[in-house]
Amino acid sequence: MTKADLIVGIQWGDEGKGKIVDMLSQNYDLVCRSGGGHNAGHTIWVNGVKYALHLIPSGILHPNIINIIGNGVVVNPEALIEEMSQFENLQGRFYISDRAHLNLTHHSLIDQAKERLKGDKAIGTTGKGIGPAYADKISRTGHRVGELLNPKELSENLISDFESNRAYLDALGVKIPSKDELYQKLSSFKEALEPYIADTTQILWSAMDENKKILLEGAQGTLLDIDHGTYPYVTSSNTISAGACTGLGLSPKSIGNVIGILKAYTTRVGNGAFPTQDSGKDGDTMCEVGKEYGTTTGRRRRCGWLDAVAVRYASRLNGVDSYALMKLDVLDGFKSVKICKAYKYKGEIIDYMPSNLDEVTPIYEELDGWDSISGIRNYDDLPQNAKIYIKRIEELTGVRVSIISTSPERSDTILR
Repeated sequence: MTKADLIVGIQWGDEGKGKIVDMLSQNYDLVCRSGGGHNAGHTIWVNGVKYALHLIPSGILHPNIINIIGNGVVVNPEALIEEMSQFENLQGRFYISDRAHLNLTHHSLIDQAKERLKGDKAIGTTGKGIGPAYADKISRTGHRVGELLNPKELSENLISDFESNRAYLDALGVKIPSKDELYQKLSSFKEALEPYIADTTQILWSAMDENKKILLEGAQGTLLDIDHGTYPYVTSSNTISAGACTGLGLSPKSIGNVIGILKAYTTRVGNGAFPTQDSGKDGDTMCEVGKEYGTTTGRRRRCGWLDAVAVRYASRLNGVDSYALMKLDVLDGFKSVKICKAYKYKGEIIDYMPSNLDEVTPIYEELDGWDSISGIRNYDDLPQNAKIYIKRIEELTGVRVSIISTSPERSDTILR
């Protein structure tokens, strides 16, 4: 029986997972998404054309690959249907788990209202309803994709839910739809999505029994994990490799090679601690050159230097076998580059990531920069200083860099 390989982001998301999944997926039979919702955004450039994916796995750009949205994903039907409209002939190569939970309009409205009420203590969510959808799932009051197949019963159950929570919804200013309005909307979802709703766990198990090659992709990054990230400024799901098992119905023994996606610097969207953030000229340069604006929201990302302490922590959590180092070309032209190799924390020097980063000060190591690596496809052709930077990342984190991206284009990639 074959094992499934896994792609996982090991920073605060936005590491460039989409390009790597797209590039590697041509060697696989199935590509599967295990968690998150349409708050995620994978940007892929192919022959100068930009594709922005939010729910659909990145393997969709290859017509011979089966793509699966697993049970751990929260699915917004409207967003998914709009995204599906970009592609033709999805029948037979795209499936949605009937166990995945629904993320509906009221979830987004609750999300946005709660963020407004928090004021300057807001988490900085995308407002897409991800947290409220997962909250309903955990409190056992949620509804699953399979329920779309009976829109009459689902609309009745949702109206009953709304009535039970009327005081809460009224306090947040969330408008409750009429039963007829809700039924019509859910019926349209059924019509569009019914051919793709399936027991995806059985599809995966059958594929493994047949020794098909399977690639798993998560959403966001390790430091946004609900348990192991920088809580409470995190997402609402498990973004680490273990989450791929629960989010798709696989055992830990089913996981094969784990590739950690690592940006050559660090970015973060929303609020929360960010020890290596650079609020000056260097951070601005990374943002503009790297086009660091959210695929989903368009928000500017906070930028800073590579945090090797956090990366080492994330790599251990995920059991990372090797790195794909992304956006190395964004650091072209810097006179020097920095890596955070340790923290100063409560008067001590530490080499691990504590549960609270608010009192952490980064300790940097400075290396000489390089002119340009943009578009290079052979490791030997890289400038010596770029090779030194890569080697230092490996030394500080204990993981080898096996893939290096030198531009957004699929083909501008070095395999070591």
